[in-house]
Amino acid sequence: MSEQVGADILLGQVLSFASDPFADGPSAARHESHGAVAIENGRILATGPADQVRAAYPQARITDYGQCLISAGFIDAHVHYPQTAIIASWGKRLIDWLNSYTFPEEMRFADRAYADEIANRYLDLALAHGTTSMCTYATIHPESVDAFFTAAQSRGLRAFAGKTCMDRNAPETLRDTVQSSYDDSKRLLQKWHRQDRLSYVITPRFSPTSTPEQLAALGQLWHEYPDCLMQTHLSEQVDEIAWVKDLFPQSRDYLDTYESQGLLRSGAVYGHAIHLTQREKDRLIEAGASLVHCPTSNTFIGSGLFDMSHANHLRVGLATDTGGGSSFSMLHTMAAAYEVGQLRGQALHPAHLWWLATVGSARALHAEHQIGNIAPGMEADLTILDLQSTPAIEQSTRRAADIWQAIFPTIMMGDDRAIRATWIGGKSTA
Repeated sequence: MSEQVGADILLGQVLSFASDPFADGPSAARHESHGAVAIENGRILATGPADQVRAAYPQARITDYGQCLISAGFIDAHVHYPQTAIIASWGKRLIDWLNSYTFPEEMRFADRAYADEIANRYLDLALAHGTTSMCTYATIHPESVDAFFTAAQSRGLRAFAGKTCMDRNAPETLRDTVQSSYDDSKRLLQKWHRQDRLSYVITPRFSPTSTPEQLAALGQLWHEYPDCLMQTHLSEQVDEIAWVKDLFPQSRDYLDTYESQGLLRSGAVYGHAIHLTQREKDRLIEAGASLVHCPTSNTFIGSGLFDMSHANHLRVGLATDTGGGSSFSMLHTMAAAYEVGQLRGQALHPAHLWWLATVGSARALHAEHQIGNIAPGMEADLTILDLQSTPAIEQSTRRAADIWQAIFPTIMMGDDRAIRATWIGGKSTA
């Protein structure tokens, strides 16, 4: 074996997935209590028992995290980074939230300096909470996309983003046109897509703020660049659905407003998707679309309770929905997903929750071959968690009989204090 001078070995408890726990139960996970992860040139070389990995790479640098948990980094599959500064603003429902908080804040992103400030602030907060990849909406301003991708690129992140498109039912200064939305999106796509670890996402905000003509133009752009993702919102609130019905009387349902304009197929990523009809469920499955569960947002804005049984048939990811969501933490988001599941009579095992925040979100973004798991060949984005980060968590962990009992208190009560370290592309961010 050739000498691996440039390799690093991380020691600790290692958690990975061999299969989908929604199909195979908790046994889908793999836990190595005295494990190791070897990485080099930004990728995972090997994982397994510490003694075996160390013997295979005797020249590697060693970082010993003791009893900390080594996991794939968290992946936040639905974010509005421009809403960073308005997170946890007081109680509005969706339409009021947009008009009272979101739109006034997004107007500020015509200023590139402000966009840079918020992009950097958001990414620093995300990394501090163990999030290593995200899929975000920008604003209608091309500068907001440039700011985010520049900040993500400087950190070496695998990140997904797109210019938000709106040509109606928004303030005049936040509206584009059918042509400008197509032209701006295409220019940004050609500039950023597949640059380093960046991916452009075609991004109509949602049907109420786009005319059928704009949706059709973006559907045409997606046809021209089929390897991109397309992200938007679907069936978040009951009153929103009624509004869509009034705006699109010719459509069979909310999903049809996208489907009829070429915006439904594999690679479509729909946020929320709470109040779906049976036809919509069937078509989403047939098309191979992705859904993203945003539990803190859905409860904070009063939208409803997501049906996690969708994970048995569809790619389902998990997201903070910053800033309609009330936290930057994927741990807090996992806790909220657990509580929503309890209210629906769908008890989620810690393996389900961890999967959703890692492999599940990677699958929702069609990036599961790159990120979201610990396996040879995967990109080395890792989050190291202290499972005894606070006295309250430590006293619960001390009683744990297995790894899931040890992890669950951190899911329910953990925050950025639980993040011992974060590795991006095989490099520690410390």
